[in-house]
Amino acid sequence: MGKQHSPRFLALVNEAKTRIVETTVEAVKARLDAGEKLLIIDVREESEYAVDRVPGAIHLGKGILERDIEAKVPDTNTELILYCGGGFRSALAADLLQKMGYNNVISMDGGMREWRNREFPVER
Repeated sequence: MGKQHSPRFLALVNEAKTRIVETTVEAVKARLDAGEKLLIIDVREESEYAVDRVPGAIHLGKGILERDIEAKVPDTNTELILYCGGGFRSALAADLLQKMGYNNVISMDGGMREWRNREFPVER
């Protein structure tokens, strides 16, 4: 069962979701299975990333994302797929990156929790 989020946090997430593009874990998995080279960014805490992650994902936690993104991904046209634990923090992060000028940002709805529920492979 997922964490209970506060009403104000959920309102913020729902507002961000009106401005961003979302994808599903199934769509990301299908693209990986097809051999696409995707830039997948895990925006969870470092301790969460250390436990498990989507194969090939890099870590740029939500707390440092805006500080470090330009050094890691200077091209604002690069497709970025963001995920977190359930799709809330990644939605906020996607909205933020769009405000920074990144125009091809996608949030993976369901996040790592749904990835695990589907029993998709993980890196440890």
